[in-house]
Amino acid sequence: MQVRTDAIPADRATRWERLTALPLTFLSVMFLVVYAVPILRPDLPDSWRAACEATTVLIWLLFWVDFVTRLILAGERRRFLRDHLFDLAVLVLPMLRPLRALRLVTVVLNLSRRAESWARGRLAVYVGATTMLLVLVSALAVLDAERSATDSNITSFDDAMWWATVTITTVGYGDHFPVTATGRFVALGLMIGGIGLIGFVTGSLATWIVDRVSEKGRAAAATVDDIAALRAEIAALRRQLDPQASTTGDDPDRRDHADQPAG
Repeated sequence: MQVRTDAIPADRATRWERLTALPLTFLSVMFLVVYAVPILRPDLPDSWRAACEATTVLIWLLFWVDFVTRLILAGERRRFLRDHLFDLAVLVLPMLRPLRALRLVTVVLNLSRRAESWARGRLAVYVGATTMLLVLVSALAVLDAERSATDSNITSFDDAMWWATVTITTVGYGDHFPVTATGRFVALGLMIGGIGLIGFVTGSLATWIVDRVSEKGRAAAATVDDIAALRAEIAALRRQLDPQASTTGDDPDRRDHADQPAG
């Protein structure tokens, strides 16, 4: 018996993902905390602010370690890179200081995957968790970009949360809006995320409706088959109980001949 050589790396990659699922989730939550604290506390001492920044960089580097490890364990590395180009981009681009907010995308991806695995089959739970995560992350990022900008109208966390909520729902009152390039970039990502969530919900509901209709169709077809089978069984029982009727059939001449007395 020949063992496939590509199955061994796949098993190793699966074990690695299972092993790191919980630690990566913890690191993602920790990243959100140390990223949010300096934004929500502008008066934070410089030493604490530097510690938070160092922690975010360290966690981001650990995300790099996870990506490189999964690449090494992948059976087809070119295919892995092709399938994970977006993950690679959000890991590389934050090296540029103006794009450091993209580190939050890595956190969103990790937490979204964990939410998808934990809430599998529960559409409302998954959509609700992903929506709250997008709103929170976007509010923090836009507040970080807009708070010190000239003519900014998003200067508090309340303003940022309100703006993120009306943006992801595609309502867009217009009373709060970003004025910086970074803030508009965050707005673009949030709009795309909101549209994607709406499309995901619509597609899931359409699939659910089609499945239900198909199930009813299969049930109706099964009912027809059952009725046909019952009719066949009833006919067979009649033939067993009335052998004379089964031999003479429905021919009137044969029935009349059978009814004549023997002479």
